[in-house]
Amino acid sequence: MSGGVAPAPAQMATTRDRMAGFGAGLASGATKLLVGHPFDTVKIRCQIEGGHGRFRGPLDCLASTVRNEGARALYKGASIPLVGWAAMDAVQLGSLSNYRLLLQGGNKNHELSHFQHGLAGLGAGWAVAMVASPVEIIKMRLQMQYAGGAARQYRGPADVARHLIRTYGAFGLWHGLPATLAQRSFFFFLWGSYDVYSKWLRTLHMPRSGRPPPEKLVNFMAGGMAANTFWTLCYPVDVVKNRYMTQPDPSAIPFRRMFAHVFRTEGLS
Repeated sequence: MSGGVAPAPAQMATTRDRMAGFGAGLASGATKLLVGHPFDTVKIRCQIEGGHGRFRGPLDCLASTVRNEGARALYKGASIPLVGWAAMDAVQLGSLSNYRLLLQGGNKNHELSHFQHGLAGLGAGWAVAMVASPVEIIKMRLQMQYAGGAARQYRGPADVARHLIRTYGAFGLWHGLPATLAQRSFFFFLWGSYDVYSKWLRTLHMPRSGRPPPEKLVNFMAGGMAANTFWTLCYPVDVVKNRYMTQPDPSAIPFRRMFAHVFRTEGLS
């Protein structure tokens, strides 16, 4: 026998392993809606209004929205993500788990490379884009409504859906799918960098105990750093995607030309 370390015995995935990501995603999506939707409303309004719009920045957008429309306006369009974000995170984490298992050949003890984790993230991003595209276009159309009462363009999510189908046909809810696929492709960097950060954090030692950080802390910190990496890289694409999906119908500027339009009219900032 050689003196090398024997490889860990294969531990084959169970049905529970394949379904666990979907359950975690449902809880994640519901939590994200409660905490994150006001921030999302401010982000969307600032992105779409642009540098020459009605707001001087995020704080001005927040103050103006609350002052003119009330605090409830920060949750405009929240009814569709109430179900949609939970479904999106369920699809994302569920498909991510299954793509990882596919790359592992079903053996949970087989260690994937950073690149393979990125590939699993890319597959999960494309899978969730099919759910995210209709959710996001309806949500953003409602978030961008400043008028109230009879002056509103849309009365609610169903009204937005009817308008999109009437304008673009049976697949109108997926009008922004190419843009969503482009933005969700950056999940390669989200989940690839998550693996890089989590493995690096496990090499560190806590100041007093000298032990590696608790696994929950590793997951929390790696998730935050990976999210920052993701948004740093994909934010320009996110701006262009949201401009494309919320422009007046029928869309005058194709997605592939929206990059040049934004750069020509507003520059890089």
